[in-house]
Amino acid sequence: MATEEPDYTVLLQNDNFELRRYDEQLVAQTWVTGDQDAASREGFKILADYIFGNNTAPSGESSKISMTAPVTMQPEVKKGSDESQKIAMTAPVNMQQADGKWRVQFTMPSQYTMQTLPKPNNLNITIKEIPAQTYGVIKFSGLTGSKKVAEKTEDLQSWMKTQKLEMTGVPELARYNPPWTLPFMRRNEVMIAYQPK
Repeated sequence: MATEEPDYTVLLQNDNFELRRYDEQLVAQTWVTGDQDAASREGFKILADYIFGNNTAPSGESSKISMTAPVTMQPEVKKGSDESQKIAMTAPVNMQQADGKWRVQFTMPSQYTMQTLPKPNNLNITIKEIPAQTYGVIKFSGLTGSKKVAEKTEDLQSWMKTQKLEMTGVPELARYNPPWTLPFMRRNEVMIAYQPK
C-alpha cells in the first residue's frame, strides 16, 4: 500500500526544479536541538512514538496513525530578527542555526481534521494547520548530509532568483524514504516557500 503524500499541483517544472502549490495540511511537529543528523533522528523518534499510539483519540483510547511522506525538517529562525532571516535565505552553509534548533514535522493523513486527530500525550508535540502554500522545490537522490543539502539549497535559491520569485520561507529538507532505502533510490527535496506573483 502506497504511503500517502500531501496533495499539490505542479505549476512549473524545469529539470529537477518545480514550483508547487500545496493544499492545506494538518501536521504534527516537534522542536529538537543538535546537528542536522542528530536532530533528525531525535525528532523522528518523538513523532513516531506519537503516531504509533502515544496519543489520546477522541474516544479516549490510543490510536495508531498511518505514516505519511515526506518527513520535513527546518532550522529555527528567530521571529523579528531580519538578520537571521537574511542569513538563512542568502548564505546557507548548512541548514542549521547557531543554537542548533530544528523543527521536525510529519504531515497527518488527509482523513483527519483538527477535531478527529488523536491528541499527542507528549507535550513537546504540537498539532498545526498549515494553510495552502506555494514552494520552489529541487529534487535529488542520495544521502542528505549537511554539505549536500547546503549545495542543493544554494542551487534552488539561485534558480528561484532567475524565476524572479520572492522567497518568504526558510529552506526545508523533505525526505520520503525509510532509512534502510539504498541511497541511489532515495527521494529527497529542498523546499522554499515563496510569494506567488
